[in-house]
Amino acid sequence: MNIFRFKFLFPLVVLLLAGCSTTDSGKEKSLFKADSELPYKAPAVGKFEVHNDAVLRVLPFEDQRIHKNPHVLGVLTARIFGLDGNVLKVDRDVSAIATDLYKNRFRKAGYAIEGDANAKQPVFELSAKIKTLTLNSKERDDIAIGIETSLKEIATGKVFWTALVEQKHNRFAGVAGNDKGDLVDFLNIELTTVADKTVTAVDALLMAAYPSLFNLTPGTKTINGVTVFTAPVATPRMDVPVVAPVVPAAPLVVVPTAVVLTGSVSVTTQPSHAKVYIDDVYYGMSPMKIDVDAGVHTVEVKLAGRKPVKEKVAVRKGETTEWEASLGR
Repeated sequence: MNIFRFKFLFPLVVLLLAGCSTTDSGKEKSLFKADSELPYKAPAVGKFEVHNDAVLRVLPFEDQRIHKNPHVLGVLTARIFGLDGNVLKVDRDVSAIATDLYKNRFRKAGYAIEGDANAKQPVFELSAKIKTLTLNSKERDDIAIGIETSLKEIATGKVFWTALVEQKHNRFAGVAGNDKGDLVDFLNIELTTVADKTVTAVDALLMAAYPSLFNLTPGTKTINGVTVFTAPVATPRMDVPVVAPVVPAAPLVVVPTAVVLTGSVSVTTQPSHAKVYIDDVYYGMSPMKIDVDAGVHTVEVKLAGRKPVKEKVAVRKGETTEWEASLGR
């Protein structure tokens, strides 16, 4: 019986050893074929409702990065199961990924996009240049995004707003490291943050400059993280007579409330350095603060040798929800 086991198992062991060798770069070649590019999966989208008449035409984004290959994200030195090579790439053009994600974030904010079912004629044209978009997976994962967006009034052909939105973030992948899905989720999370800042800025801008599309009084709002290069000056309505006040007073400025899409969750654990998951997506190590869509989310923390904790947390728009967990043995 022992001889039979030896004869059966020995060739299998030899085959496995032959299939797993170390390359000059220190990465292991798997017995199974590894991907050379990350298989991209877009964030899940739900149903959208149109809440204004500011229909957008969104042009394909222009990739102005230094990379000649539109699939390149950055450097890959960490070991990712099922992923080969030293250059981190994705299986779609980066510009196409950004374009589609921006469209969906505008839809979520209540905008109709040209080409959507029942969409009216577009009023504004949105274009964007990707100045920076890098994702490196080393000892830590780091991402840097810079996208310059412009808005043009189609009727006049005038570009009346241009702004650069930037985002940088790095995280420790944990002792267990990343898998391909973790890296795609990290890209989607940070790109969504940039898109939402743009949406919020555009929303406030259009409400101030084109109040008739929103039934609002003109006003202004500054968005954190958005550097505005050009913007229109709202003109007063000529159909409303101006009456001088009896007592001199400072003019009243009405600031419209832009659509706020996100809130945040502040996660702390005892002990710290637990892996944090929100809706089954890994974000990093505790303690940390994470921007998420407003609503109910499932927060889970895991730490080796400890019992995981999982709980549903409600997040309100523009607010931070504090969440603390104690991981027992």
